[in-house]
Amino acid sequence: MSSLGPVTPQQMHFREPLPLRSGAVLADYTLAYETYGTLDADKGNAVLVCHALNASHHVAGLDERGQAGWWDNMVGPGKPLDTDRFFVIGVNNPGSCFGSTGPMHVNPATGRVYGADFPVVTVEDWVDAQARLVQRLGITQLAAVMGGSLGGMQALAWTLRHPTRVRHCIAVATAPNLSAQNIAFNEVARRAIVTDPDFHGGHFYAHGVVPKRGLRVARMIGHITYLSDDAMDVKFGRQLRAAELGYSTQDIEFQIESYLRHQGDKFSEYFDANTYLLITRALDYFDPAREHGGDLAKAFAVAREHKFLLVSFTTDWRFSPARSRELVKALVDNRIDVSYAEIDAPHGHDAFLLEDPRYLQVMRAYFANVLPAGTQEAARV
Repeated sequence: MSSLGPVTPQQMHFREPLPLRSGAVLADYTLAYETYGTLDADKGNAVLVCHALNASHHVAGLDERGQAGWWDNMVGPGKPLDTDRFFVIGVNNPGSCFGSTGPMHVNPATGRVYGADFPVVTVEDWVDAQARLVQRLGITQLAAVMGGSLGGMQALAWTLRHPTRVRHCIAVATAPNLSAQNIAFNEVARRAIVTDPDFHGGHFYAHGVVPKRGLRVARMIGHITYLSDDAMDVKFGRQLRAAELGYSTQDIEFQIESYLRHQGDKFSEYFDANTYLLITRALDYFDPAREHGGDLAKAFAVAREHKFLLVSFTTDWRFSPARSRELVKALVDNRIDVSYAEIDAPHGHDAFLLEDPRYLQVMRAYFANVLPAGTQEAARV
């Protein structure tokens, strides 16, 4: 299997207002995206990949800094999502900080940076924005939409928002909504950011500062939830940073502390604080059953013509297999074609990004049957 090599990000500008679930409107916006592979003659081999919280449109290949895409082990020539067969699209969502219009950009209505005034966005809003980009690319129907975690929620939302425009949904390590515990983790992370003295009510850009302390703590909290207890124990255990205990309440004593601080420091250098607030709130709000009296099966009744693959991991305690099984039941209750794989993996929530041969083989096997039989050879040309 080979890498895609260097890839070039693109931008698409939209002047058509995007109505948001909140009632607000995003009047003028740009979406950053990347594509990999070749769109076939009938434009039937396109797959949209949706990103999770701190990822972007850079799904695979190497960016201008030589950094591999966040799902490079999944997408590329000869990989499970094979770019010799599929045309793959990665889109950065509005409100993010990686090229699409977000809080760091100027609001054309005021001439000032949006900051905290950037409108609240939801999973459904992102899907609607993605649908516009896909349409601009001349694609009437996607072969598949896929994503992990928050990206999996977007993949699910595609089948509900635009059911005629996608055939397959691949949702990995995701859930039909957040549990109270998950919302609680998000709230603690948000409070760490908004109580940072450098946050300035979300308008810190005007003050020439960044609320790095809050971002560090938010990332540390999040990172703990992405790993399993077993994975932490294997990687760090109770290893000390120095040969002996320092008997300090503030210095780093254990290797796990050093690791978390490093992750927090790195995150605070590149991620936007307002974006973190927006994306975690979008996670909180996602709940397709809410409009159907809490009945998840009723919510997915509109998706009867789709085929689904759901994947979960046994040690993922943030998006546990039980949550995926809720989705499976809702689909089965509608007699929808669904495949489900529960992978016994030790890595926790992060497993969906890692090299697990069983997981990658499940994905490879599913994608082998995504294209209609008569088009598979044509797609390779």
